Amino acid sequence: MFYKVLIANRGEIALRIIRACKELGIRTVVVHSTVDSNALHVRLADEKVCIGPPEPNRSYLNISSILSAAEITDADAIHPGYGFMAENPDFAEACEKCGIRFIGPEAEIIRLMGDKLKARNIAKSLGVPVLPGSEKGISDEKNALSFANEIGFPVIIKASGGGGGRGMKIVHSPSSFSNSFHAAKAETAAAFNNDEVYIEKYCESPRHVEVQIMADRHGNTIHLGERECSIQRRHQKLLEESPCPGLDDKTRKELTSVAVKLVKSINYTNVGTVEFLLDKDGNFFFIEMNTRIQVEHPVTEMVSGIDMIKKQLKLANGERLKYKQKDIKFSGHSIECRITAEDPKRFVPSPGHIKNLHIPGGLGVRVDSALHNSCTVSSYYDPLIAKVITHGRDREEALSRMSRALEEFIIEGIFTTIPLYKNILNDHDFLSGRIDVEYLSRFL
Repeated sequence: MFYKVLIANRGEIALRIIRACKELGIRTVVVHSTVDSNALHVRLADEKVCIGPPEPNRSYLNISSILSAAEITDADAIHPGYGFMAENPDFAEACEKCGIRFIGPEAEIIRLMGDKLKARNIAKSLGVPVLPGSEKGISDEKNALSFANEIGFPVIIKASGGGGGRGMKIVHSPSSFSNSFHAAKAETAAAFNNDEVYIEKYCESPRHVEVQIMADRHGNTIHLGERECSIQRRHQKLLEESPCPGLDDKTRKELTSVAVKLVKSINYTNVGTVEFLLDKDGNFFFIEMNTRIQVEHPVTEMVSGIDMIKKQLKLANGERLKYKQKDIKFSGHSIECRITAEDPKRFVPSPGHIKNLHIPGGLGVRVDSALHNSCTVSSYYDPLIAKVITHGRDREEALSRMSRALEEFIIEGIFTTIPLYKNILNDHDFLSGRIDVEYLSRFL
């Protein structure tokens, strides 16, 4: 097993990785910006290295600074968490060249699946359903409009080499295509330094369902079930649960089978997520693969009983999976609410100083957070400050525990989205499982 792991991230995911490492007897190093000097994950790690000022491109996105920190602390592996460097193939490649294990798939696999068009074409070649779309990136507006007319509106414009909802535009008619096309290219260029986009038929009011997979370096691949991720705002997930409410066993078996088939075809290793859209008729379509740990991984941990961060570490160290698919048993239902430092009505960021904090607890309640009394929520980073995860024998009990946990959660000094989740948990459509990716816009 690794002797020392450097964590190239911050906040709750950094703390989550520290906990897994401590339980495995692995020493930890965290890199941090100047504004995070007093952060909880920095205080709890065995070693810390300040790598720059608050701006991400001068600290958490600075490859040379991170690798220098790993070398001076003799770290033999780096865990990227999610976001920042987690899906950067150049970073993964640089780690390997320095003799440091990148905890995730190989650089060429990250590069392959990070190209949404290539990933889509691989899925298509395997017979995995995909929505009608362009076979290659399109840079010219005239050609783009011609293709959109060919497959029929509405269409969605997506970044060829990125994700996370950035550069994504839904277009309902030719008259609005030009503005959306150029806006998508501009956002894509700013986010990924590449303005190439592709066009896909837009699936109206779909559900967003993803399959968690896990693979070792010896050819063994399994899945850990699916997650419902349809409640989103601007293509960013807010609430996830497992298993998916209302998903029939036949569709579940087909989804998980094609997910495993896809990742085996590219010799994938470590953990990853294959994402699908389900239309109103129950048909599913591959959309992308994320080559990292997901924000919402705790709901899978709660229903499967498997610590996914520990598994990441063991798989990266070359260990074999110790169980077959038939050995994976799922228990109960789990739900996660992502708590962000935002105004729950206007969704504007709400950084500031925490004046009073009470974290909920009790049977079936888990909170992943790096908050502590008197800490400061910075304006420099993603506003996610906590994840509340509940587990119950069934969805009703998991929902009941989530409602109770949110009532107990006290955060004073900033605005948070806790009131939004309280309202959603009282909504009839949500309680009935009638949700899709447009649920939140209707609800609001």
